[in-house]
Amino acid sequence: MSELTREQVIEMYEKGESFKEKDLSEIDLSGCDLKRADFTRAKLNKANFAGADLQDSVFVKADLREANFTGANLERADLSKSDLRWSVFRGAKLLKASMKGCKQDQPSGYRSKETWRL
Repeated sequence: MSELTREQVIEMYEKGESFKEKDLSEIDLSGCDLKRADFTRAKLNKANFAGADLQDSVFVKADLREANFTGANLERADLSKSDLRWSVFRGAKLLKASMKGCKQDQPSGYRSKETWRL
């Protein structure tokens, strides 16, 4: 379970604070505006980001197993070296998102050494 509540995350974000290395497992951040947020090495397994605005956010080396990004905006987000196994990206915007070196459970149509340009 997350060490922070949804309300605490929003408050921290509004203050410009980082979520680097935080445990936010199973948190529901659906529909949140989290542009340019720093989730480097954060634990975000089973997190719900459905419909969230995550443009330019950083998820480098984050644990995103089973995370829900349905309909999320991940344009220019950096998900490099993250664990994306069993995550859902249905309808997500991934224009210029970097997913270099990510772990995935099955082939998804992207090449691991490239940046997505959809």
